[in-house]
Amino acid sequence: MSLWETISNSYLGYFNYILTEITHPGWHNYFYALVVVSLFFLILEWIKPWRKSQSRFRKDFWLDFFYMFFNFFLFSLIIYNAASDVVVNFFNNGILSLTGFDLQASNPMRFWPLWAILLTGFIVRDFVQWWTHRLLHKIPRLWEFHKVHHSVEEMGFAAHLRYHWMETIVYRSIEYIPLALLGIGLYDFFIIHIFSLAIGHYNHSNLTVNKYTTGGILGFLIGLVIAFSAFETNILPVDVGIINQLLVIAGCTILGILIFGPIMKKLFNNPEMHIWHHAMELPAERKLGVNFGISLAIWDYIFGTVYIPHDGRDIPLGFPGIDAFPHDFMHQVTHGFQSISKE
Repeated sequence: MSLWETISNSYLGYFNYILTEITHPGWHNYFYALVVVSLFFLILEWIKPWRKSQSRFRKDFWLDFFYMFFNFFLFSLIIYNAASDVVVNFFNNGILSLTGFDLQASNPMRFWPLWAILLTGFIVRDFVQWWTHRLLHKIPRLWEFHKVHHSVEEMGFAAHLRYHWMETIVYRSIEYIPLALLGIGLYDFFIIHIFSLAIGHYNHSNLTVNKYTTGGILGFLIGLVIAFSAFETNILPVDVGIINQLLVIAGCTILGILIFGPIMKKLFNNPEMHIWHHAMELPAERKLGVNFGISLAIWDYIFGTVYIPHDGRDIPLGFPGIDAFPHDFMHQVTHGFQSISKE
């Protein structure tokens, strides 16, 4: 297939995909999954906010709301979907032509059970994202783009989705190749991505939840993945009905409370931890940032970048010079390029 055919097919395919997503609600519908997960955290923030002084629609909420759909849908239609297909095809064909070895065809994960593929893909993706996130803080040019995310001054779930589209290119370019080589397909990536989306919403939310509750929530999410994956793919040896699905979800929720509850705060990222990543002021020895975890907290504990002096509920957020940083979408997405042009 030619380069032009790859690009045109990607654009057309993604355009049709978006139309189908909006017009055909379903369990594997990313558009409505995004809406449902977002509404879930919005309602929780309204019912029991951590920072009670914040308004229900906090500062820049509607800006973040626009970022949510731009970064997850419009940008993919404009650039990313076609570009990613071209890069992956180029990489796969390049390895095959140079070595004669088909990495994907030789991958033993093709024969693994679905739960093992999902778990491996989730851990690998999160580890790659953790290192990529550190690069965004360490490399000055990347930091100018990453400032968009750190321009949040009042934290809420939708702040998770305020980031410059260049981050999509950086993250996906680095993470996609190892996932593709592992044999993570689109269906697998969908499940991993929705799970990570929920954790990211939680990390940025105006909530504080005890460790046993978060363990139960994790168990609930795992139960959803198992129940609906079994229903859609028939991976279980028995016929799965709605009652069995509910029993699986309930059982996983209880196990989450008992097993994950005691270690939840050190295993997964959480609002009390992530608030410090957005802190306006940090110690001099931590000037390049702290708590880089996207979903898992363990990487920060392993590599010594964890920093939680107290719960941080009311600390100022942002970065030095945030008062001069643009507050509208168009100026925010051009800021990084303007900074580079001035060098």
